Amino acid sequence: MDWDKLRIFHAVADAGSLTHAGDTLRLSQSAVSRQIRALEESLNTTLFHRHARGLILTEQGELLFDATSSMSKRLETAEARIKDSEEEVFGELRVTTTTGFGSLWLAPRLSKLYEKYPDLKIDLMLEERVLDLPMREADVAIRMKEPSQADLIRKRLMGVRMRLYASPEYLRQHGEPTSLEEVAKHRIICQNPRSAQVQAGLSLVQHLMAYDINSMLTVNNYFGVLQAVIHNIGIGILPDYVTQEFEGVQRVMPELESVEVPVYLAYPEELRQSRRIEAFRDFVQNEIIEHRRKLREGVDN
Repeated sequence: MDWDKLRIFHAVADAGSLTHAGDTLRLSQSAVSRQIRALEESLNTTLFHRHARGLILTEQGELLFDATSSMSKRLETAEARIKDSEEEVFGELRVTTTTGFGSLWLAPRLSKLYEKYPDLKIDLMLEERVLDLPMREADVAIRMKEPSQADLIRKRLMGVRMRLYASPEYLRQHGEPTSLEEVAKHRIICQNPRSAQVQAGLSLVQHLMAYDINSMLTVNNYFGVLQAVIHNIGIGILPDYVTQEFEGVQRVMPELESVEVPVYLAYPEELRQSRRIEAFRDFVQNEIIEHRRKLREGVDN
């Protein structure tokens, strides 16, 4: 099959439109259409169903699109490895992690990475959905459990526990609870039990809900929970690293916490030699070492 025709087919299938694909490829609609017809003739099949709202892949088109998608990902990987210099770190690095960890722990630290590697272009994707690293939906991931996908290099970074926090102002106004029965009389702020989250956090929420809590505020991510806590709305269930990162929160009932949640860094085996991955991995590990040191100093003081 003609590589150029496959490239054009992939763009059309991805866009669902001859016109949009032509804009991407800088070709006229008629030129794109001719290439698609020629490809269909060479394969003796129909690749698209054509209708007023655009193009839909046929079963044969779906098979070919799967193949061209895989080819595209492998080409992107090859391009990334070629661009990785032995001496410099530059170019795009796509990082995925959860909204809470990314917004509360990782993003505030990235200035240090940019200071060392000013030519990096980081695409930070914060979502609970687990992106497919082998299919290059992202280059590197920080996840709240050990990745199960094959062909990944993985490293355990740290452990996180879910705990109760409130602002000092809230506790001055409403009093600090000393038992679960007293906690239940306060407004609890947590991730919505129906939203995607680590099981340890969900288990702690469910444990507290068994005490017939009078008032609750649920949010679909920990950043929102933290904002509500800082603004004196109630007692929040948050990951333990907020203790060091935000002075406006105070731990409530220190004996109550979730089981430990492991945090892993993972990236595809084929990116083992990537200088960008190496730079990001070393940066995260050094930040965790510094984070632990500050926590120890806080305990000692």
